[in-house]
Amino acid sequence: MMSRIKVLQLQPDYNVKEHNIADLAEQIVIALPPDRFDVVSAYLSGEPQEFGPFSKAERSVFFRFSDKQLKGLRLKLLWHLFQFCRRERFDVVICNRFKPISVMLLLNRWLKVPLCIGIIHGFADFDRRYRRKQVSKRAKHGWCFVGVSKAVKQHLLDYRCGFDATNTIAITNAIDIEQAIALQLPKAEARRVLGLDPDILLLGALGRLVPVKGHRYLVEAFAQVADQYPHAHLAIIGEGRERVALQKQIAEAGLRNRVHLLGFYPDALQYVQAFDIWVMPSLSEGLGLALLEGMSGRLPIIASDIPAMRPLIDGAGGIPVPPADVNALVQALRSYLRMSESERRALGDKVFDYLSREHSIEQYRREYRELVENEPGD
Repeated sequence: MMSRIKVLQLQPDYNVKEHNIADLAEQIVIALPPDRFDVVSAYLSGEPQEFGPFSKAERSVFFRFSDKQLKGLRLKLLWHLFQFCRRERFDVVICNRFKPISVMLLLNRWLKVPLCIGIIHGFADFDRRYRRKQVSKRAKHGWCFVGVSKAVKQHLLDYRCGFDATNTIAITNAIDIEQAIALQLPKAEARRVLGLDPDILLLGALGRLVPVKGHRYLVEAFAQVADQYPHAHLAIIGEGRERVALQKQIAEAGLRNRVHLLGFYPDALQYVQAFDIWVMPSLSEGLGLALLEGMSGRLPIIASDIPAMRPLIDGAGGIPVPPADVNALVQALRSYLRMSESERRALGDKVFDYLSREHSIEQYRREYRELVENEPGD
C-alpha cells in the first residue's frame, strides 16, 4: 500500500471560519483527501474556542507563540518549529503569508522538506530589501510560490529576486459558490437582521474599516449623489480604526440616516442579498474575496481598477474606477442608480455567470491538489 503524502499547512494565526466558503486554507485541506494525504494544520499563534470552529485537517497543532516571540530573531519559534518538522518528517509544507514563508526559508536549509509552497496574498510582503535577499538566497530547489491572482504572480516576478517562471505560479482565489448561496438570507430577512429599511435601494460594501479599503472615498462619492437619489442608502459591513473618522465624515455630510456603518458580523456573506449594488473601493488588494462574495449574490459591481481586480471587473461586466477617484465613483454610482431594477438584475446575472465559470472552488482545489502531488520540475 502506497504511503500517504504528509502535508503541513502552516499559518500565522488561528482564523478558521465556521463556514469555509471563503476560508481558502481550509479549502486546501478539503482538496487533499485523507486516503492519499496526511494533513496537519499548524498555527503560530491563537487557538480555537472550546466549541470551535475547528480545522478539517486530520490533526491541528497550536504553537501559541506570543507577539514578542513572533518578532525580531524569533529564536524560540525557529527552534520549536525545527524540532517539530524534523520529528514529523513532512513531504510538503504549505506556508500561508509572509511570516511562515520567512521561517521556512530559514529552516529548510537543514530540514530539506522536498516541497515548500509559499502562498502570497498581496503586493507589499517583499518590498523590504532584506526580504527579497532572503528569497534570492534561500528559495532554491524545492520551493514553489503561489500568487493568489495573476497580478500578484507578475508582481513577484517583477522583483527579480528569486521568483521566476520555474517556481512562481498563480492559483486564483475562489469561493464555494454552492455553499455561499445556501448561506445567504433572502433580501427581506437580511435587511431585517441588519436593521435596514426593506424598501430602500441599497449600495453595499464589505471590509475592515481601514484606510486601504477606501471607504472614505465611497462615502464622499455617495454624498454627491444622495440628493439626486433620495431612495438610495449606503451600508458598510466591517469594523476598524477608521470608524470614528468615517462617522465624522458622514455627520458633516448630513447623511447619518442614509449611510450605515453596520459593524462586524461573523459570516457577513449571509447578508449579501440585502444589497442592490456592490461596491469595493479598495486602494490595494491581492484578490479581494469580498468582490467574489458580492458576485455570488448576483449583484452588479463597482470596484477599483487595480491589477488584481481588473480582470474580475472586466470579466463580470462591472464598472472599474481608479482608486481614490471620487469623481469616477460618482459616475459609476449614477450609472447603476439610474437603471431600473430589472436592468440591474440582468447585470447581476452576468456577474454570477462569470463567477461560476472562472472562480469555482472545484478548480481551486484541483490546482492545489496537483501542486502538492508534484515537486517542481517533476
